[in-house]
Amino acid sequence: MNSVDVYVGARLRMRRAMLGMSQSKLGAVLGVTFQQIQKYEKGVNRISASRLKQAASVFDVDVDWFYEGGPAEQGVKAGWAERGSRSLDVQFLSTTEGFKLNRAFTRIRDPKVRRKIIDLVESLAPHDEGGEAGSLEGVR
Repeated sequence: MNSVDVYVGARLRMRRAMLGMSQSKLGAVLGVTFQQIQKYEKGVNRISASRLKQAASVFDVDVDWFYEGGPAEQGVKAGWAERGSRSLDVQFLSTTEGFKLNRAFTRIRDPKVRRKIIDLVESLAPHDEGGEAGSLEGVR
């Protein structure tokens, strides 16, 4: 599997989930089966440019949105703006837990409560040597 295909698939899944759309519904709109959507989302099958453009239209985003923060192309050095942690952020947000946590958090209106939740999570999260939160091993 290609890391860009996996990343684009994760973004497809994340946006679909954000909109509350089923794989079957997206498949019907794009003219493919829900099994094909699963393969796109896992990066097993590469989504064509025309289908990606169609998905962008359905999701009301630019095609570039699917690539934002993604891995550098193979053989191309990452630029200054390319950060590995950004990729981990997207990986986490595309998981069921990440999506649910994000959705619930955005419903909290009190900024003091939101800050306390952030402080709590940061206090519980292990840190690596660079001071950043650890990897997403085991997160689904």
